[in-house]
Amino acid sequence: MPRVTLVGYRCSGKSAVAVALAEQLACPWVDADEVLEREVGMAIAELVKSHGEPVFRDVEARILTRLLETEPGVVATGGGVVLRDSNRQCLKDRGRPVVWLSAAVDVIHRRLAADPSSVSRRPALRGGNVLDEVAGAVADREPFYRDVADGILDTSTDCPERLAERIAAWLASPRPETIP
Repeated sequence: MPRVTLVGYRCSGKSAVAVALAEQLACPWVDADEVLEREVGMAIAELVKSHGEPVFRDVEARILTRLLETEPGVVATGGGVVLRDSNRQCLKDRGRPVVWLSAAVDVIHRRLAADPSSVSRRPALRGGNVLDEVAGAVADREPFYRDVADGILDTSTDCPERLAERIAAWLASPRPETIP
């Protein structure tokens, strides 16, 4: 059964594209953040607030490893999963092919502002406001996303269904780094 792993900053479209891609490929999909929240019984923001970011990242790493060992379909990862060296290695060893869903900072900012669950479910990890950290966090993470990516797809303009079609076509062909 096919498998592909999606990485990218929050609101880059990982969950929506995972749903559409799984339908295209006729396979299951899973959102790692949803699995994490279900297993710990609280939102990520609450976990970080009550136990700290290192505990959250430990749980995130365990779930990533498990999903990449057992999930037969599309895996949408958390936006910061690439921050740990061990997670990047896990993605390279077990998550292939990895598609980095990128989007312009202003698009991510707009999507975050329009998502009422952003603040309640996803904490600002630099302190302050989630919206204020977008540009810096995207820039900081870009080399990590690039390091694990087999393919890169800009999600700024197309709908999830069209993005899924493009990924499915890329999976079925010789794979250039940038997905046409």
